[in-house]
Amino acid sequence: MRKENKLMLEIACTIAERTKAKAILVYADVCEDYEALIEMIQSAKTDIIAAAKDESIYQEALPIIKNLLKVPQIELSRTSQIKVALIEGLSSGIIQSGDKLVCLSGISRFGILDTLIILEIGKELEILSTTDLPVVSEVVKPEVFDRTLGIALELSTEGREGRPVGSIFVLGDHEEVFKFSHQMVINPFKGYPEEERNILDPKLKDTLKEFSTIDGAFIIREDGVILAAGRHLDASGKKIEMPMGLGSRHLAAAGITNVAQAIALVISESTGSVRIFSKGKLFMEIERGE
Repeated sequence: MRKENKLMLEIACTIAERTKAKAILVYADVCEDYEALIEMIQSAKTDIIAAAKDESIYQEALPIIKNLLKVPQIELSRTSQIKVALIEGLSSGIIQSGDKLVCLSGISRFGILDTLIILEIGKELEILSTTDLPVVSEVVKPEVFDRTLGIALELSTEGREGRPVGSIFVLGDHEEVFKFSHQMVINPFKGYPEEERNILDPKLKDTLKEFSTIDGAFIIREDGVILAAGRHLDASGKKIEMPMGLGSRHLAAAGITNVAQAIALVISESTGSVRIFSKGKLFMEIERGE
């Protein structure tokens, strides 16, 4: 293991022990010497949560590391790496409100863990924008949320045919969502068997990216079935407190999650950031990947 990474992990272990942190969250793809990382994880006194985007690393670590998170295969900034790992951890139940974590990240191509952040889930208001955290599993199946987040991050980074894309994905509580929305265009998913329009089917990813250019929102049931695209969200978010500079898509996402027990993911057409809304509030902002 590189001496810089070994030192950062040792420091993280010391801080975690002295602050009584629940776990150390480490972005595993940054470490080139993966076997040495596993040895340190196994010998650490504090629990380790590892996040991996590389499929080979994930499969290698799966039998060994108890708390392992699979994150989307997108090159992210140091802070966004931590944000994505946190939302995946919250979605799976590995991380919960009130947990204190020591987080390590870096840039994969450099192979150095160079960023350390200490945070307490539910109190930190820079990484997480609200203390009122959603319980993802109560709204949508975690695997459905994970797949949707991955697609949203890909769209935010790649766009569609080189052009920026702005879109909304609304997950869960579909009956209430339909009450507060209406169809803007012919629904391209209507009439197809449910097994052919589930977001968990990898073959649907390109179809979703193609339809992302349609105005309006995707409505996705808690089990992953895509019910509609091109849906206008009628619930107003005008009376909801929002950060300055966010436009109509974000207001619509805040509004629909205020009247329905749903989670909304918004891709900003102007910046490429992905913002996640729950309970009428901005929960997290993930900056555009590289």
